Amino acid sequence: MNAAPPLLSRKILLPFIIVTLIWGSTWIVIRDQLGVVPPSWSVTYRFALSALVMFIVAAATRQKIWLERRALAFALLFGIAQFVFNFNFVYRAEQHVTSGLVAVVFALLFVPNAVFGRIFLGHAITARFGWGSLLAISGLALLFVNEARSDPGQTMETLIGIGFTLAGVFSASIANVMQATKRAHALPMASLLAWGMLAGAILDGGFAWVTAGPPQFEWRLGYALGIGYLGIVASAIAFTLYFGLIRQIGPARAAYSSVIIPVIAMLFSTLFEDYRWTWLALAGGAVALIGMLVALSARKPSA
Repeated sequence: MNAAPPLLSRKILLPFIIVTLIWGSTWIVIRDQLGVVPPSWSVTYRFALSALVMFIVAAATRQKIWLERRALAFALLFGIAQFVFNFNFVYRAEQHVTSGLVAVVFALLFVPNAVFGRIFLGHAITARFGWGSLLAISGLALLFVNEARSDPGQTMETLIGIGFTLAGVFSASIANVMQATKRAHALPMASLLAWGMLAGAILDGGFAWVTAGPPQFEWRLGYALGIGYLGIVASAIAFTLYFGLIRQIGPARAAYSSVIIPVIAMLFSTLFEDYRWTWLALAGGAVALIGMLVALSARKPSA
């Protein structure tokens, strides 16, 4: 396999920046989706819209829309991991903790990406990456301690929120590594995403109906605009760019965005959720970011 292109090349840096800015803002939008409509129905609407957009893109770019049976099965498994488990876990996590804290925990995505990349793709992990990862996890532990100390009565809520987030992280990581396989490389991106999102929307809808009853919708402009933003910008556009990065530079290096996304998300959380920073929270965030930078600086292009 050829060496991955340098991170600072324009074709890598530009989509990297766009994805980071988009996903840094989505956490607060997801938060606004919670309340009236059960989370699973909001997830369903999001990926039904994004699937429609991706089918239109696939047709407009003349990509092969009808995939053979094995490819459809791959898209189904990918869709279950990325668009069913991952997002249902994340939406539920935000019912228990602030969107900024969810984003910080989700930043650990680069760790299972690296581990799964080593197991399934043969990508190397250096000792520096391991030590940096431990440092990042220590920082996140400080953030948890801060949450527990700020409101001792909410300790269980914080644990539940972090637990849901970690479940989402592992689900997303499985989908990330799937995108780096030879099977994924052989499939047109728009078509694979379209079928994966459609499968996700159908299964999300079935789960929502069983657990929350018939479809529900909040006829509020902010909610509708949120569905549009999450479905088109944060899903159809951002996932196309992000999975394109994974195919070029691998899942661990593509997850470099996880260093910056929580910073943007915490700023939104401070502005709109009245998140209060303490010295412990600042220390935890700083240690987590330093650990991530140490770990990620140790990654090298795959041979």
